[in-house]
Amino acid sequence: MPFDTRILSGVSVLAAVVEGGSFVRAAELIGITDSGVSRAISRLEGRLGVRLLDRMTRSVTLTDEGRRFYEEVKPHLNAIEDAALIASGSASAVRGRLKVDIDPFFLPLVLAGRLGTFCERHPDLSIEFVTREHVGDLVAEGIDLAIRFGQPRFATLIARKLIEAPILTVASPGYLERYGHPEHPRDLITHRCLQFLDPYTRKPFEWEFIRRSETIDVSTTGPLTFTDPKTMLDECLAGTGIAQVIGWGIRQALARGSLIDLFPDWHGERFPLFAFHPARKHPPAKVRAFVDFCVDITNELEH
Repeated sequence: MPFDTRILSGVSVLAAVVEGGSFVRAAELIGITDSGVSRAISRLEGRLGVRLLDRMTRSVTLTDEGRRFYEEVKPHLNAIEDAALIASGSASAVRGRLKVDIDPFFLPLVLAGRLGTFCERHPDLSIEFVTREHVGDLVAEGIDLAIRFGQPRFATLIARKLIEAPILTVASPGYLERYGHPEHPRDLITHRCLQFLDPYTRKPFEWEFIRRSETIDVSTTGPLTFTDPKTMLDECLAGTGIAQVIGWGIRQALARGSLIDLFPDWHGERFPLFAFHPARKHPPAKVRAFVDFCVDITNELEH
């Protein structure tokens, strides 16, 4: 049976719909009308004999059949894109649109205020950020890159460890004045400790302390459990409780005395920051450029 080249055309429209999240956005991305996008998707569904998209008033989502189909064809679209870039001599060009699934701590507390430099460096690139508790389906959602803390859990993605972040245990002067200063990590058993939920286990992260070759785990409790690190940090600043946080985001608070590092001798615990992207032979230049930018920022914060 000869290959129907119209399927390839339809798949490119499908990719634009997935990336844009709607027919309107897809039409803008590929330069055709909304109705043209709708007709192309209907023709593709007719040729394949399956419904690929669930159409809603403001957005569209892949059906189960559509997700399976898209996961199969997306790597081939990536390969075509790579080949086109290499053939045109523009494999190193940083341009187009980059969609990044980014850690809800890393974006507001590390990158915020620094992104202008990256935009000035790459004026032909636009970036869309997605923040949520855990990484979703990058391929099905048209996401180019994920920047996340924690060990890899995604066998279908390429993972690169960027750097390891320091974990600090901190409290506000107001909290310490009211409840006292713990002298040793084990003293935290009797203190009000703000808990942060592991999005995968749905249980609070355990509190670990490392000093040279010594490691101890402390069972902590407290009145509040969070999935949003910014809110947890705000409550810690307000004196509600003690928190364990990534050290990069609190340097100014430590410098002005709004937060106190409770155990400066117990900084051995580190939390890795990873970059994930869908498997492909040559990650696009825009992906490489943003990953390198994140590495540069975190290296600056380490020194």
